[in-house]
Amino acid sequence: MPHLPLPSAAQCSTSEVGSGHWLLRLLLQTPFHLGSLGTSEISDKGLVKMFRGLLGKTLGFIGYTVQYGCIAHCAFEYIGEFVVCSGPSMEPTIVSNDIVFSERMSRHLYKIQKGDIVIAKSQFDPTMNICKRVIGVEGDKVSNHSDLFTSHTYVPKGHVWLEGDNLKNSTDSRNYGPIPYGLIRGRVCLKLWPPHTFGTLGENPNKQIVKSSIDSD
Repeated sequence: MPHLPLPSAAQCSTSEVGSGHWLLRLLLQTPFHLGSLGTSEISDKGLVKMFRGLLGKTLGFIGYTVQYGCIAHCAFEYIGEFVVCSGPSMEPTIVSNDIVFSERMSRHLYKIQKGDIVIAKSQFDPTMNICKRVIGVEGDKVSNHSDLFTSHTYVPKGHVWLEGDNLKNSTDSRNYGPIPYGLIRGRVCLKLWPPHTFGTLGENPNKQIVKSSIDSD
């Protein structure tokens, strides 16, 4: 608080000193300084209160973001996702720019079966997904036909054999062999777009017959 000089006796008349008029004069000067000090204190308190409110809102926003981010992650990981398909390998069942829904529960419950269409990670490029049909599961004997000869492959444990419905224009297990089950991301169960094709997906148009190891014995 600033120092307030008291008036000297020479500056005040005798009547002022005796009657306390000099004190009144002093008080008339005081409110300016007290008011300045009070405004500063109120201003500081207001800034602190505003900062606390802003900090609380920021932390609350971060908390909601993390919470909803976790919910979204769990939804995509355990429920499913929307996928925009591209490429000719699954024609005529799925064509470029079709939008499908890929559910994840079948993958987690190990319910992927022969004939299912799946979304899987590429063995050669982890950033790329592939859409193929499951032709054989572990233990199955898969026939691979070419122009010159026919070869047979047994699908090893923990693997699946994938092929595109468009056999003439698909790079699949016929080229790179069976893929690990762990690369499967989900099972395509529904086509959403275009609207006139909305619904479940059709069966394998190629009618490949896959023999299991039990059937081949």
